[in-house]
Amino acid sequence: MEPRKAYPSDLKDKEWKRIEPFLTPGIMGRPMKHPTRELINAIFYVLQTGCSWRALPHDLPPWQTVYTYFRKLQRHGTWQRLNEVLREDLRVQAGRNPQPSAASIDSQSVKTTQKGGFAGMMQARKSRDANDILS
Repeated sequence: MEPRKAYPSDLKDKEWKRIEPFLTPGIMGRPMKHPTRELINAIFYVLQTGCSWRALPHDLPPWQTVYTYFRKLQRHGTWQRLNEVLREDLRVQAGRNPQPSAASIDSQSVKTTQKGGFAGMMQARKSRDANDILS
């Protein structure tokens, strides 16, 4: 079988070598029918293009298999660990400490209201015409 044409979202060899150690081979619970790299390429295709899982091109593994692998990696914490390691790599490349030393919280993102439920909603105004009809 001839190899498929690469998509822009496909991992480069250097990228694959960096993330491959984080991808637990036995996470699916049975022998894999598709290469792990192809499953990751399919996941990245969905993430980059924004297409639905069912809209994966036919030359990639079946969408059900790709989605199942994505969810198992998510439940296993693989995406979180991978994100942390790649963030540290970028910080080191930029000449910074691998771990951030400070954090900033925007007050707009944590604001809450004292009122909750229906009490927090504004009461609708009645038009003056509606008031005249009711009087």
